[in-house]
Amino acid sequence: MNVPMLDLVAQYSTIKDDVLAAMMKVVETQQFIMGPAVPELETAVARLSHAKHGIGCASGTDALLLPLKALNLQLGDEVITTPFTFFATAGTIHNAGATPVFVDIQPDTFNIDPAAVKRAITPRTRAIMPVHLYGQMADMLELMSIAKAKGLKIIEDAAQAIGARRKMDGEWRVAGELGWVTGYSFFPSKNLGAWGDGGMMVTSDDAAADRLRKLRLHGGAKQYHHDEVGTNSRLDTLQAAVLLAKLPRLAQWSAKRREHAAYYTKALTAVAQVKPPVVDPANEHIFHQYTLRAERRDALQAHLNKVGIGHAVYYPIPLHRQPCFEHLGYKDGSLPQAEQASREAISLPIYPELTRTQLDRVIDAIRGFYR
Repeated sequence: MNVPMLDLVAQYSTIKDDVLAAMMKVVETQQFIMGPAVPELETAVARLSHAKHGIGCASGTDALLLPLKALNLQLGDEVITTPFTFFATAGTIHNAGATPVFVDIQPDTFNIDPAAVKRAITPRTRAIMPVHLYGQMADMLELMSIAKAKGLKIIEDAAQAIGARRKMDGEWRVAGELGWVTGYSFFPSKNLGAWGDGGMMVTSDDAAADRLRKLRLHGGAKQYHHDEVGTNSRLDTLQAAVLLAKLPRLAQWSAKRREHAAYYTKALTAVAQVKPPVVDPANEHIFHQYTLRAERRDALQAHLNKVGIGHAVYYPIPLHRQPCFEHLGYKDGSLPQAEQASREAISLPIYPELTRTQLDRVIDAIRGFYR
């Protein structure tokens, strides 16, 4: 029996009627651009994020790029981020006109190391962009303290972490609540995925929200009146309708992912050659990915391919070692924790619709390889 890394068809069978009905309402009104579903979704996601404003946009990449543009970055400005993440995190910093400054990660959670962030701050630093990787929030309490002391903005990359939360000073705080602006992705594979591209920014800063609404619509709040040069980054009404139909199921889906993760971890703890993901005790993980550290990772991959078990490597080359950032001067060994993670990390199927039989099949394949 093959087990796919992700099976969106299985999800579709459980939500088909609700989503198709929502889409047909849009079709019947023909309001495809900025129709009523868009502000409705913006309100719902802002509420989920404990934020005042939601601003839909065309992709998760734009949800990071537009806040960076709102900082009015100049040549030589720096934004500190992690090298162990999807390319858009650093690509948007570059495309907004700044220099990405990569710092190492914590080896247990894979998230950015606040101590490394603190050491990397210079007079040119304008912002910090932590990533809540795989669905687990970074240490925002420490990062916020660092940012406040230096007068820096925090832009949360929560592309993988909608609904994740962290206990801070005895109180649950959620992804999207703490940064100046937070970016979400609705790429189809995300925990809350559209049927195409889509993204959203959330913020509690009124001025930032006004600016971001202009930037996503050619720099103007009123048609044919442009205060600045923005771009075209609107969230399609059809995608908003799909997401609204899915949103009530998000908490249930995340709980199911946690259940699968606990089952994997219990079974794989006895396999000495793999290290199950570490959940920071302060966090409630949403397990966008279930990522192991594995000895002989590449050989394990080949074995899983052979026996029909889906898997993925996020991420095989850390960003500071990508050819496009060679000019920044990072060398092999510059950020050893990220580099080691890139050699060991492997993600297993974790989507909510997995059956216990499928989970056991994955576990047996890993045990079999190391036996």
